[in-house]
Amino acid sequence: MKSTSLCLIAALCAGVATVPAAMAAIAPSALTAEAVNNAGKESAPVDAGAKPGKPAKPAKSAKAAKLPAAALLRAQVLLDRAHFSAGEIDAASGSNMRLALAGFQKKAGLEPSGVLDDASWAALNADSADALVPYTLLDADVAGPFEPIPEGMAEKAKLSTLGYGSVAEALGEKFHLSPALLARLNPGKDLSRAGEVILVPNVLDTEPLPKAAKIVVDRSDRSLTLLDAAGNILAQFPSSTGSAHDPLPIGTWKVNGIARNPVYHYNPKLFWDANPGDKKAKLPSGPNNPVGVAWVDLSKDHYGIHGTPVPASIGKTQSHGCIRLTNWDVATLTGSVGYGTEVLLQE
Repeated sequence: MKSTSLCLIAALCAGVATVPAAMAAIAPSALTAEAVNNAGKESAPVDAGAKPGKPAKPAKSAKAAKLPAAALLRAQVLLDRAHFSAGEIDAASGSNMRLALAGFQKKAGLEPSGVLDDASWAALNADSADALVPYTLLDADVAGPFEPIPEGMAEKAKLSTLGYGSVAEALGEKFHLSPALLARLNPGKDLSRAGEVILVPNVLDTEPLPKAAKIVVDRSDRSLTLLDAAGNILAQFPSSTGSAHDPLPIGTWKVNGIARNPVYHYNPKLFWDANPGDKKAKLPSGPNNPVGVAWVDLSKDHYGIHGTPVPASIGKTQSHGCIRLTNWDVATLTGSVGYGTEVLLQE
């Protein structure tokens, strides 16, 4: 396994600016289970006269930006369940949402517009499961330990594990949603008490992905797509892919191996933006490790696909050349790929 040291997360600082914007995009209206679980079910029928092999046309369309938060939330959960991730579920319209919807539309034979129209709702509604479900907090959910994660590499290296900073962060990752949305769905709930019943996205226990034959990372739209041997789309995830200083290494590579919960070896000499005075450090594993919960090693030296401690930054900020996914998406990815899987990195 090669060193994971080349891919320090640039979003540890830059990603902070994206979180308030995402929170601000959430409308202030209440999000009840009834409102969310019924959203989008009244969509108009699709044009029945569409020719075979041609994209079906909706009877009418609606711009995603005008949709209520309940509809956006249900769509994001259904997309996640279909393995077309919008990254951190936030009940808001944004670039990751449009990317996920366009990928789902393409697989469904629809025009990949990224607009949540009636034809898209008809396809999404094939999954009849509730988008929001009750969940009873377990002892393991609230046990911790939860402690703040320091900024400096030397301070991180002193910890025994880089675990979650709070129960809200842990539950956010478990259910693929932002802590702000978690709080909004559960006003007055005590998230630190085992036995408390809360409302969460229905993203657990979904159908596992089959084995993928190919990974395609597209720098133009910051997407990572899994394909089967016939070229059919299995899944799509938003990603952060390189920067001007550390561009994505365009070409065809292979998966050399997978490390789950990796230890991170930090070498400041490999980073153009390292803090003055930084020294080499060995950082313990955990979800707040700079490469998250998994490292997929590529045949290109020092490059890989990995998780992140800042899920809100995915698709919004740049990386040090590697491909970053949310921790839950990289965990899904590692269940579908293995040694020798082809990896195409393209413009």
